[in-house]
Amino acid sequence: MLVICGLGNPGKRYENTRHNVGFKLIDSILKKYNFEILKKNKSNEIYKGKIKTTECCLLKPLTYMNLSGSPIGKFLHYYKISKKNFIVVHDDLDLELGKIKVKMGGGNGGHNGLASIDEAIGNSYNRLRIGIGHPGSKELVNQYVLAKFDTNEKKIINKLIKLTVEHIHLLFFNKQLFLNKISPLFRK
Repeated sequence: MLVICGLGNPGKRYENTRHNVGFKLIDSILKKYNFEILKKNKSNEIYKGKIKTTECCLLKPLTYMNLSGSPIGKFLHYYKISKKNFIVVHDDLDLELGKIKVKMGGGNGGHNGLASIDEAIGNSYNRLRIGIGHPGSKELVNQYVLAKFDTNEKKIINKLIKLTVEHIHLLFFNKQLFLNKISPLFRK
């Protein structure tokens, strides 16, 4: 079983914010493929289905970004999911808007959601990093990640999400081909 976990904050207030691109990707996968809700509670939403012919679960932790680690750790333990079959989708300030990168392990780069996950399960898990750009000053980061995309930014992110969903089946099996399909415009 493969698991794609999108990070974000629950509630209308945070919809379409930079910090919620992980949730946005999960929601787009749900629309394209025939997933059914497996479980929903105050900690997470879990969906089960297939992407092409591959059995998958989609996970949205609902404990707010900074506390994502606990429900993820409990999910992986309960369903006995190996970290090699698990990928976290998150926003990344260190990548230009619309750039995308796949990596295994590493630091959290000051991302509190990743720090929470690292604390719960260690840092050796797959990550799909979606660039949201940087506001230019560390003091502006909190306000920036919780702000909505402007019209032009939204076009870029929507195009990236659409391409990512089209080729998401490659993510676990051929990361390089996945990145090539997204196109050089969206890689760094």
